[in-house]
Amino acid sequence: MLPFKGQTFKWYRYMNSRRGVFADIYSLVGNVPKGRVITYGLVADFLEQSKGLKVSPRLVGFALHKNKDNKKIPCHRVVFKDGSLSSKFAFGGIEAQRRKLKEEGIAFTSGGRVNLKKCLWKDLKF
Repeated sequence: MLPFKGQTFKWYRYMNSRRGVFADIYSLVGNVPKGRVITYGLVADFLEQSKGLKVSPRLVGFALHKNKDNKKIPCHRVVFKDGSLSSKFAFGGIEAQRRKLKEEGIAFTSGGRVNLKKCLWKDLKF
């Protein structure tokens, strides 16, 4: 199954190019400021609304996992819609992601999830 809703394999290959959706994902996530997080779903929704790209949150996660430069693209600032962290964080696992977020002042709930009411970034832009 392709990560794009209703897209062909040819379109999928184009979208995976650096000039395609991965570049758009990296651009958007690169703008998330320190002390804020965004969800995989919000990234996907924003790409659909702003560029007409029907991208699944799962593809957003895949693109971020393929990211080679965690200094330029702060993929640790992307979390699940319930504030939980990814066990597949590409740069050291869930505890590394938690540590990076805490260093940036991200608030966590008593259940160990990011407090989205306090930390969710809503000023989405490229």
